[in-house]
Amino acid sequence: MTAPSLGARAFSSPRELTRVGERLSFVYLERCVVHRDAHALTAEDAEGTTHIPSATIGTLLLGPGTRITHQAMSVLGECGAGVVWVGEEGVRYYAGGRALTRSSALVEAQATAWANRRARLSVARAMYRLRFPDEDPSGLTRHELLGREGTRVKACYRREAVRTGVPWHGRHYAPGDFASADAPNQAVTAAAQCMYGIAHAVVAALGCAPGLGFVHSGHELSFVLDIADLYKTEIGIPVAFDAAAEGTEDIGARTRRALRDAVNRTGLLDRCVSDIKELLGADGQERVAHDGDKVTLQTDRGVEVDSGRNYDVEGQSW
Repeated sequence: MTAPSLGARAFSSPRELTRVGERLSFVYLERCVVHRDAHALTAEDAEGTTHIPSATIGTLLLGPGTRITHQAMSVLGECGAGVVWVGEEGVRYYAGGRALTRSSALVEAQATAWANRRARLSVARAMYRLRFPDEDPSGLTRHELLGREGTRVKACYRREAVRTGVPWHGRHYAPGDFASADAPNQAVTAAAQCMYGIAHAVVAALGCAPGLGFVHSGHELSFVLDIADLYKTEIGIPVAFDAAAEGTEDIGARTRRALRDAVNRTGLLDRCVSDIKELLGADGQERVAHDGDKVTLQTDRGVEVDSGRNYDVEGQSW
């Protein structure tokens, strides 16, 4: 008996896929050949071959010098993993693949909230409330929100400097010139870049629109920046100062590893998913087809009907 071809294999249903919050946040590979062995990925380089369970990957980051086969992409698509082509050590984002979700519920909720000025401001206030739960942002204008945030972030820098004993002379960052900053600024930059990558992975996996931000605007990753900032003062900045307190050697890589551990320890992926759903008012409302993709047709008054049928002028199907 001959084995079925790849094209004849059934795709996993949404119920069978591993939840985003239970996956690895990301796997970064560089200078290797990525192939498929049954339902696992293999990464082969001069030191040998490493097997990676594909269903546990949230996002696969492909760095410089990687080659990936069609069969490897096939298994990643089947298990709903995101694939992103990035620069050295994952710093730059070049291209990405499909979302993990098969429902449009979240992106519809995001677009609905974004398109209304009052709703957009309400979500921005909710984001501020998540970041600083001891303050009430109700009634604050956008200018007042920005002022409060700037004050709180500066206070966080000073507090972390005192806690770790790291000298802090203000935030200084020159785009494209990482090495020109002092050690704590390098660590803060490295942590921020990682947080943006993690937030981007979750936003893409949930099928949200990265460009429709509620605090940030005008950039293709505005919503990604919004989500990453939710955890800046709680996770990103403290991890950066801890890394800077350990010394200046290889501070970028050490910060990224420390942030990876903090992400796992705090369950950040689960929190990102639940926070996004709560902010968009879609918690528990995501439509998931257990037996496959579900596509409907929109009619009047918000009613949806089954697709795959023809309807007459009175709405009767045939």
